[in-house]
Amino acid sequence: MTELSYDAEHEIILITSSELPHDEDFELWATLFLHAPAITTADFDAGADRHQLRFHFTDHSFNLNFEHYSESIWINAEGIEASAVLPQLYQYLVMQLQ
Repeated sequence: MTELSYDAEHEIILITSSELPHDEDFELWATLFLHAPAITTADFDAGADRHQLRFHFTDHSFNLNFEHYSESIWINAEGIEASAVLPQLYQYLVMQLQ
């Protein structure tokens, strides 16, 4: 089960999953998680301890991040305009999970 929470103070969407993806599976997990009509995925970057999938929602850019060591998954906005859309993205993703 996957749950989302919006953290307005830190301007992130925190993703809590009952089963975290393995490092080598994150790109596939992220692609499936973001598979929705209003979202387009862009590029993927894999690092030693952190992976990131860049995507677009309503013509704004966001990042889906996974940090292996802290076992954290979150979404952050790229820029001030995208930050203003973050609550709308949160609501959209919650509806997609239902």
